[in-house]
Amino acid sequence: MGKTLDTFDFDFNKKMNRALVFELATGRFITQREDGLFLGRPGTGKSHLAQAIGVAVIQQGHRVLYREAHVLLDELADAQLGGTRKAYLAHVTTIPLLIIDDLAMRKLPQTAAEDLLEIIMRRYERASTLLTSNRPVEDWGKLLGDTAAVAAFLDRLLHHAHVLTCGPRSWRTRLQGERSDS
Repeated sequence: MGKTLDTFDFDFNKKMNRALVFELATGRFITQREDGLFLGRPGTGKSHLAQAIGVAVIQQGHRVLYREAHVLLDELADAQLGGTRKAYLAHVTTIPLLIIDDLAMRKLPQTAAEDLLEIIMRRYERASTLLTSNRPVEDWGKLLGDTAAVAAFLDRLLHHAHVLTCGPRSWRTRLQGERSDS
């Protein structure tokens, strides 16, 4: 998690809500137990901004846990197998800011929707969650295999959420084009 706001090029995608990003970096959303959802195509800066906000709020004294979605769910499955699920859930549900990056980027286990619902339910109005995804929320039920569980966790996540649409242009595509021009 070494990304910062200083290294983010806001001029590349001028329509991005820069004011919202800097507001989230103040950490007020954590003290108010609000959430964040960053959506956009791959390469549009979601992960960079989520990590940069994480770094900014750590510098202000907040505790943060950053996990890619598939890693979080793998760790939860390992905790289940190891008999430590209750302790693991206590840890991930009480940390002041949980950043879940790249939801639906990889195929997730069949229990993903239920596991995410449990995490979001336990965090709801108690702690802040910042989630990133390159998939539109309308597709999550199908992708995670449980429309009802996804609807329930989205209902809680979005109740007090700041939604940022990233893009539309990809940083990586731009960088690839610059390299081939040289």
